[in-house]
Amino acid sequence: MFNVFPTARLRPSPFYASAVAEGMTAASIYNRMIMPTSYGDPEGEYWRLINGVSQWDVGVERQVQLKGPDAGRLAQILAPRDLSKCQVGQGKYVPLCNHRGTIINDPILLKLADDLYWLSIADSDIWFWAGAIAAERGLNVEVSEPDVSPMALQGPKAEDVVAHVLGDWVRGLKYFWFRETEIAGIPVAVQRSGWSKQGGFEIYLKDGTRGTALWNIFKEAGQPWGIGPGAPATAERTESGLVSVGGDTDDATNPFEVRLEKYVDLDVPDDVVGIHALRRIKAEGVKRHQLGLILDGETPAPLGFAREDIHHRGAKIGMMTNCVWSPRMKANIGYALINADVQAGETVQIQRASGPVSARLVPLPFL
Repeated sequence: MFNVFPTARLRPSPFYASAVAEGMTAASIYNRMIMPTSYGDPEGEYWRLINGVSQWDVGVERQVQLKGPDAGRLAQILAPRDLSKCQVGQGKYVPLCNHRGTIINDPILLKLADDLYWLSIADSDIWFWAGAIAAERGLNVEVSEPDVSPMALQGPKAEDVVAHVLGDWVRGLKYFWFRETEIAGIPVAVQRSGWSKQGGFEIYLKDGTRGTALWNIFKEAGQPWGIGPGAPATAERTESGLVSVGGDTDDATNPFEVRLEKYVDLDVPDDVVGIHALRRIKAEGVKRHQLGLILDGETPAPLGFAREDIHHRGAKIGMMTNCVWSPRMKANIGYALINADVQAGETVQIQRASGPVSARLVPLPFL
């Protein structure tokens, strides 16, 4: 049993008690909250995501709420992506950058009303960042963290489970679109999204006192489809080429370097944070890029806490930012953030704790 004493620096999510009851065996800290990462059966959790439906406590994905007459303007100032056509009920993936064009977070932006937006953030203090930008620009907008906590249902059978609870209308939701509704009197927003490529939904709980009740509704509904607990910490995210900002990026990484160019619109207004730097980076040419790595060896050897240097023809060319054993590929795979002149097909050497290991560079995604 995990004993947690909530403080201003460490909080459980509304689903924490359910995660413990499911047998959580490992967790990490994310946005100053506890994020379950394993329930003791990594292989089983992986295949459940690939073949069935996995239930995740991702309440750590905090919401930064922008509310007020200038909410839309602030959202656009923060996002180097054109939001002018974003509709109520629509979400968009937005790589937020600082003034140097460095990516600092990659939230899903949800437009709930013309004067109300959420940024569903990855791990960093975007609440402070957004509030500072709003004050500096003199905008009429309130920036806050609402009582909103996502729970994810991921996997090829997730749609059947969510439709069983909410009705077949969820099958018509386009990716990143959402609808506000209630489940047994529990207020939620339901979005087709999630940090996997296996399909699924995120259920945004809008009453933190109802976490256990909401969890149990979907747990019970999912029994015919073999639902079980999981977490966004499997090999699937690497196989699918998903980027972890802060993990696969460093303090100088721009969106172009990690395959996020299609989410950057260089013709957005000049007052968008980082847009001048992004235009300059694009014009000068990107110096690094991200490729996949397939490592030699047949023994699982995941990456530890540190990034590992990559060498090519005797020179350091970058780093491996993550590495995991792929059950489907039967190999250790990872991402390389390396000099742009080294291309897929080349063989490189990775300086691992156990010694140098050869690897082949490949395009992403792997699968």
